Amino acid sequence: MLIDKIKLLATQNFETVIGYRRHIHENPELSYQEKNTADFISSVLDKYGIPNSRMANTGVIGIIQGKNSGKTIALRADIDALPIEEKNQVSYKSKNNGVMHACGHDVHTSSLLGTAKILSELSNEWNGTIKLIFQPGEEKLPGGASILIKEGVLENPSPVSIMAQHVFPSLEAGKAGFASGSYMAACDEIYLTVKGKGGHAALPKATINPLLITSEILLKLQDTFMNDSNNKSPIVLSFGKMTANGATNVIPEEVKLEGTFRTMDEASRESVHKKINEIISSIAKKWGGSYELKIDKGYPVLINNEELTNRARTSAEEYLGKENIVTLEPRMTSEDFAYYSLLKPSCFYRLGTGNVAKGITSGLHSPTFNVDESSIQTGMGLMAWIAINELK
Repeated sequence: MLIDKIKLLATQNFETVIGYRRHIHENPELSYQEKNTADFISSVLDKYGIPNSRMANTGVIGIIQGKNSGKTIALRADIDALPIEEKNQVSYKSKNNGVMHACGHDVHTSSLLGTAKILSELSNEWNGTIKLIFQPGEEKLPGGASILIKEGVLENPSPVSIMAQHVFPSLEAGKAGFASGSYMAACDEIYLTVKGKGGHAALPKATINPLLITSEILLKLQDTFMNDSNNKSPIVLSFGKMTANGATNVIPEEVKLEGTFRTMDEASRESVHKKINEIISSIAKKWGGSYELKIDKGYPVLINNEELTNRARTSAEEYLGKENIVTLEPRMTSEDFAYYSLLKPSCFYRLGTGNVAKGITSGLHSPTFNVDESSIQTGMGLMAWIAINELK
């Protein structure tokens, strides 16, 4: 049976693909700087006889043809790393100081390379075309997906659907998770400068303290958006950075805030931006201060196509067993895969990578994040099986 052939190839290629993962993990590169990573991906595809080309400088696009013509589907992996200093003590620890694959993109990339090997070896068993998208810059606006789309990644040939898998440390290795509909949030970056009148802290009446203005703004925004039970969908408005260069006896001229706004409701996104501005304006004016507000609109809501996701879930149940498939809850994290989901039926699912018994439990974006590498064998075979079924 074809499913047994896939499982056998996943087993046979496992050690090789683990080698790919460790090489990529040792040599992480930040968003839009993934030249060596792209060169490595191309070299592997070349070795497998899979035609490939470059897009968006460091993106690699591969094409695998089946035995006969048919529809095209796309499989995507992201390839960039994060500005985090790795604390894991492993033989394949990052060699690039301050840069680490702390979001599992090394796993996504190596797993897709393994999937490509399986699909290539079994190309006489399926019809159609598979487009491999090794995408740069997922971790940084404007998002590599948006750049690739502008450069025509969804054309020539145009896929009827696109799929991706993402590591999930809170799910045990050997399992996978699926969710239909709105799954991940839209995200925007907020940059606010609150301006007052600086001076001696012992003479507060001669100043306009931007710290006090900022404090009231924060409390009002919190009360308006985070404590509002009338919100129709989940939202998050959080500020994680405040800079005020005063001193014990110096009131500064300005305070800078940086934060994030996230929502599952794309329709209300602009109205919330407007409300944020209105609140800030009103409070700053009341105190006699001023402000500058910049909201960088980020990734949209990621929407998993219901029919495609249901088919992928059925394939996963066949491959892993129903007991190993879970239903995912919506997440307020964001992903630039959402750009694809605006244009094509999409399925973004989760690959279990945790192992409590082995102590592999650290979360994404942490300096001790790691995976149970057996999950890569699961991931490359699972994606190959889902892809072949989708081409039928």
